[in-house]
Amino acid sequence: MRAKFSKTRLNAVLVREINVPAGEVAIEWLLLTSLPISTEQEVLRIIELYCLRWQIEIFFRVLKQGCRIEERLFETLPRLQRFLAVALIISWRTLLLSRLGRESPDLDCEVIFDKSEWQSVYQIIHKQRPPATPPTLGEIIRMVAQLGGYVNRKRDAYPGPETIWKGLLRLRDLAEAWDTFGPGRKK
Repeated sequence: MRAKFSKTRLNAVLVREINVPAGEVAIEWLLLTSLPISTEQEVLRIIELYCLRWQIEIFFRVLKQGCRIEERLFETLPRLQRFLAVALIISWRTLLLSRLGRESPDLDCEVIFDKSEWQSVYQIIHKQRPPATPPTLGEIIRMVAQLGGYVNRKRDAYPGPETIWKGLLRLRDLAEAWDTFGPGRKK
């Protein structure tokens, strides 16, 4: 039996890191694509798309390890779909926090976190009442990650998705306890 092969033209883009720090090895990628590479814009687009690939890998890692999606056994498709809808939101939020903590650490944390979320985490981490002014997003993300096992030693070391998702698991319970028993409880 003979196999049929379609003719697909592949283009190669070689990407090399410039200005490599002393003592480090330059990053080098050979990217194969069927997309056009005739112009500089097209080549840059290929590189941008490849860079997004890593974020997709992280997203699916959170789904698989954080939400343990492969371990779940559901008897019906609707149950799986409902769980998947929630797991996708958890994965998205974890990835969002990982990115925002690096790219926009000076934002007000209340852009993402409810008052009961950041206040309860603040009190647990610092062992004192939370301040009147909310901390920055970068500060609260580090605190959430500390709940998940992150060791906050260096200012320039960012927590990763794993410590953030583990911290988020604890955060929800802390915020609920804060609303139920804390100083801002609803009577």
